Amino acid sequence: MTDRRAIFVGGAAAAAAAATLLTPKEASARSLEDVLRGGELRVGVNPTLPPRALFNDRNVIDGFEPEVAAAIAQKLGVRLVLQAVGSPERIPMVASGRIDFVMGAMSRTSERAKVIDYTVPVHSENYGIVSVAGRGLTTIEALNKPEVTLAQVRGTTAIPYIQRAIPNAQVLLLDNYPDRNRAIAQGRAQASFDGIDAVRFALRPFRQVQWEVTAVPSFGVTYSGLGVAKNNDSLRLWLNIALYELHTDGTIERLWEKWFDGPMFTKVPASPFF
Repeated sequence: MTDRRAIFVGGAAAAAAAATLLTPKEASARSLEDVLRGGELRVGVNPTLPPRALFNDRNVIDGFEPEVAAAIAQKLGVRLVLQAVGSPERIPMVASGRIDFVMGAMSRTSERAKVIDYTVPVHSENYGIVSVAGRGLTTIEALNKPEVTLAQVRGTTAIPYIQRAIPNAQVLLLDNYPDRNRAIAQGRAQASFDGIDAVRFALRPFRQVQWEVTAVPSFGVTYSGLGVAKNNDSLRLWLNIALYELHTDGTIERLWEKWFDGPMFTKVPASPFF
């Protein structure tokens, strides 16, 4: 069986690196000095969240976050080791020091910040409306009509908001996002309200449809940073500087547009003060 964890050597060539497996064991968090001395940076990414991370056609982890991690490793002058992580274990793995930091849409929350520390934001996370272009369905008010059917995925964050803010719309509940996108493309629903950051990537199979994606900032914008072990200040502070440089030189925005098929809906202001 092919091992789906991979070493990525810094820079844009990261995606071509060979496969390896991190040995699962308890460890303390590695400081910046430890990372430099060891010659490698261990980063957790979730390849089930494309295009943040995914397995490419060579069965190697690729995507926005691996390329950002490669740029960080290149600045450090060390090789990059990517560890595939899922949502349940990603925070315990960074808290125990088995990885140096974790990505994977790590939204900053006060609850998570009790057990890990965050860097400055890498990207924003946005909600909004997905519809066929030209229908005028670009506001919450336009959706809130009985003739509008919203295609939504069961159990998602948007459902309670729709019940409260868009009570007049009809709701078609489906099991997954491909079915949601297909329902709108086929005309069984007119729109959807949900997270929109990765939707342009997800709509690639439906290129025959002219789509319109509209952010709704009033729902709230959150920010995703790198999650590091609690009190690992030497590494966290260095990462803040590296991310500032990657924001100001355009690297993060360029990689976002490459993988997400367009600019961030809410840009991250690059502040020199951390």
